[in-house]
Amino acid sequence: MSGMLLRLVCTAAVAAGAVLAPVPATAAPEPAGPGERSVAALLTELQALYREAEKATESYNATEERLTRQRAESARLERALARARLSLRDSRGAAGRLARQQYQSVTAVSPYVRLLLARDPQGALDQGHVIGQVARRRAHAVGRLTGEEKAAGELARRARASLDAHLALTERRREERDEVRERLGDVEELLASLTAGELAALAEFERAEVAKAQEELVASGALSTARTPSEAGDRAVRYAVEQLGKPYQWGAEGPETYDCSGLTSRAWDAAGTPIPRTSQEQWARLDRVPLRELRPGDLVVYFPEATHVALYLGDGMVVQAPRPGARIKVSPIAANPVLGAVRPDPDGRPLRGYVPPELPEGAAEGSDEGYAASAAPTAADRSRPRR
Repeated sequence: MSGMLLRLVCTAAVAAGAVLAPVPATAAPEPAGPGERSVAALLTELQALYREAEKATESYNATEERLTRQRAESARLERALARARLSLRDSRGAAGRLARQQYQSVTAVSPYVRLLLARDPQGALDQGHVIGQVARRRAHAVGRLTGEEKAAGELARRARASLDAHLALTERRREERDEVRERLGDVEELLASLTAGELAALAEFERAEVAKAQEELVASGALSTARTPSEAGDRAVRYAVEQLGKPYQWGAEGPETYDCSGLTSRAWDAAGTPIPRTSQEQWARLDRVPLRELRPGDLVVYFPEATHVALYLGDGMVVQAPRPGARIKVSPIAANPVLGAVRPDPDGRPLRGYVPPELPEGAAEGSDEGYAASAAPTAADRSRPRR
């Protein structure tokens, strides 16, 4: 959810002098008058608000993923419990039939006496054998019934616990959804308080700072030389490029709107390599790669908390879903403070004869809508349907 502007989201990037693209908190283009905020101070404040919104969004996404898994587990347990109850009913029926048979065959004469008095001792022995079989079947049926009663009881307990977890996650999701909306409301409030001139100055100041950070990063030699993607990486890149121009929407996974990790996870899913949904999980669970070894399709993760992610395009550029009010675009890799990079397919072999996807006109420059387009970023988000 950061983007060039939402690189902004990167409040701490600036406030804490973060990683690659911190915005100086002092150097404003013009001195601020008494009681006025400098452009740099405004940018720092806006970055802080965007970053808090992004953190809340990724927390919401993580809870949504857990809730999805919990729903599946609850459904599985309910199905298993239904089968156990049917089996238990059948076992109880079988035990009842055996009990009735035993009652109907009760006699006061001992089997041993019957054997002594029988005209056909062999027949009596055979009959005793049958009686023994019935007794063993009865014992087996009772044991089975006891075991199934215990199993059904355990499944019922687990189903209740799963339902409780489901309800708890649903409540947490509601709280985190409200947190996202509150944070985005703070962004709206700040942007609405600014004049058109201040909004334009913010965008221009940010562009200059990002260009400076990108220049320093390239000059440092930290970025890779030209590398080609794997076959899956190529598919992921082409999927992401096809989404250029689509709106950012928090919690969205496409196909019409995306948030930052929604775009990267869907791109790799389309490439046939499913990856975790959130930026934190992508950072935690995928293989790390140095920036100097980046190849198209790798994921670039931003901020110390790994709250933003973009897909590496090549030549020092990324495709990202930036922030509310913005659209999916191509940006310099230094548009946000870089935490590191990960590779979803570490065993994928580089393609031969790779031809990069054709970008729409102007996309390679990382064009941006500016902050004026973000003055009311959450109108669509506030009406986002619940999952």
